[in-house]
Amino acid sequence: MSLNTIPIVDLAEFLKGGESKQQFVYELGKAFEDVGFVSVRHHGVSQALIDDYYAAVQRFFDLPREVKNNYEKPELAGQRGYTSFGKETAKGYDAPDLKEFWQMGQIVEGEVLSKADYPDNLSVAEVPEFFELGQQLFKAFEGSARELLRAIAIHLGIGEYYFDKHIHNGNSILRAIHYPPITQEPKSAVRAEQHEDINLITLLVGASAEGLQLLNRQNEWLNITAPEGCLVVNVGDMLQRLTNNKLKSTTHRVVNPPREKWHTSRYSIPFFTHPRSEMRLDCLPSCVDAAHPALYEPISAGEYLNERLIEIGLKKK
Repeated sequence: MSLNTIPIVDLAEFLKGGESKQQFVYELGKAFEDVGFVSVRHHGVSQALIDDYYAAVQRFFDLPREVKNNYEKPELAGQRGYTSFGKETAKGYDAPDLKEFWQMGQIVEGEVLSKADYPDNLSVAEVPEFFELGQQLFKAFEGSARELLRAIAIHLGIGEYYFDKHIHNGNSILRAIHYPPITQEPKSAVRAEQHEDINLITLLVGASAEGLQLLNRQNEWLNITAPEGCLVVNVGDMLQRLTNNKLKSTTHRVVNPPREKWHTSRYSIPFFTHPRSEMRLDCLPSCVDAAHPALYEPISAGEYLNERLIEIGLKKK
């Protein structure tokens, strides 16, 4: 298995402006066209906040199963609260992923939006700090994602602030994932089957254990490593669709640890940056020409999200 350090960019350079900003835009755009993944330094998300949230996440998943089950609401299609082990399945696969997870959604500000799209977040009585820390981390991730999307918009030539109105009160998700220890010979070497993310971009805090792999253009699985303190950021299918495949939504998966580490848990905290449901994902005119005809039918972000939630087994038709 090849070891791969994905391209590294420094968000502080973008915020400096001038030539530093333009160089960042070039490096980010090239990475997202060639690889679809990047590591980001100086991303603006406090390490202390990340550490505190990780601790709260572990306290929640350590609760007895019957307590956690009180926070599972099937009618919310996994978009809020707890989803128990083995409920989510990668698109195109029958076997469920070997994980349980918690999701927090947008904290809507300044307007009233549909509860169907923005159900209330849940708090956990047994871990009272979980909710407040989650809110803080959600907003920190959102701020970092906003700057990254501004750089992407410059790279695409659609105006720096193109995405701002689409992600303001967008349908983003903060997910906390727990892959429990392996207690018997697994049927597969994979904890989370190969997939692409649904959203615009995903921001991932360094997981508590190795296991993340991406599939490169040579059809090889590469272990993803990122320097300490970096976020791993990747393109999602919504952005790939919007850009008519100019930006690459790369297939990735999580594999089991070596046998000597089967007794350990793996925790991961991705932030899925989603736009508002009404945003159109029709291919941008600037990404379509005679050599690159439109590859996707027109659709809204809300319609596309609904389709994908059904495909991965979190929502019924």
